[in-house]
Amino acid sequence: MKILTFLLTFISLIAMAQPKEINAEQTAIVSSKHWLDIDYVGDDIVGHRLDIHLPAVGKAPFPIVVAIYGSAWFSNSSKSTVFNEGLGQTLLNNGFAVVSINHRSSSDAKFPAQIQDVKAAIRFVRANAAKFSMDNSFIGVTGWSSGGHLTALTGTTNTTQTHSIHGLEVDIEGSLGKYTQTNSKVNAIVDWFGPTDFLIMDACGSSFAHNDTKSPESSLVGGAIQENPDKCALANPISYVNAQNPPFLIFHGDKDPLVPHCQSEKLYEALQKSKVKSELIIIPRGGHGPGVMIEKYYEKMIAFFKEEMGKVKK
Repeated sequence: MKILTFLLTFISLIAMAQPKEINAEQTAIVSSKHWLDIDYVGDDIVGHRLDIHLPAVGKAPFPIVVAIYGSAWFSNSSKSTVFNEGLGQTLLNNGFAVVSINHRSSSDAKFPAQIQDVKAAIRFVRANAAKFSMDNSFIGVTGWSSGGHLTALTGTTNTTQTHSIHGLEVDIEGSLGKYTQTNSKVNAIVDWFGPTDFLIMDACGSSFAHNDTKSPESSLVGGAIQENPDKCALANPISYVNAQNPPFLIFHGDKDPLVPHCQSEKLYEALQKSKVKSELIIIPRGGHGPGVMIEKYYEKMIAFFKEEMGKVKK
């Protein structure tokens, strides 16, 4: 019975990490030009592909937003879901080029593979921006759930190459692709209910057993999280917070059953302590996506990205 309960909860987790299915007409992408399945590393694996969509409004070159899907780190090929709930289209409608990226799953490779993939994608985008009519003077990043985790980690490691905790070292930047000398810094972060401190997720009131050996977090770090605190600390965006981090906007529902809102609150507290420009919006009755990833908050995301873009010196 315990195994059955875990499996049912696990299936629910995956379903809720992905935006719900909507009809084909709603998911049609309105863009002026696009490129699909670009291999940003050059190794011909599905987890290293990205799509670029240019807006039908505004004038090239376009500012860039890299978007990272949620999948509990279990998917290596869900970049198209960035457009399922209107997130990607809203960005396009407001003049941003949208770069939706795949990354390796936790079954493909353990952490830090996923953040190394994100960094490689950003380096590729920065190095090739002109070829795709994009302006690399502004690169924002956004993502939800596990994609929110990678988004937040991208921001807090903006100036981090490697990091060690209790003698355990992790290579954050990695050396994937042809553009290892290219800067992977970004200008602004919008994190939608991403996990941060794995070790306290169950204690914060999650309906899912994150401490289980087969949980998404345990799968990501390669062992039960409570038995691997240092690995969890290295995967925790909060471990890297410093005054050089880019501005953050964080959204989290107070009824999220899978990623408790304490995860965003702890991140926000650390950002504030380091005097990083940051805002946390806790959404009453918001779930793991429902009531959170909606037009009202998309508008706040757009306003935030435009404000930060306006600060970039041309």
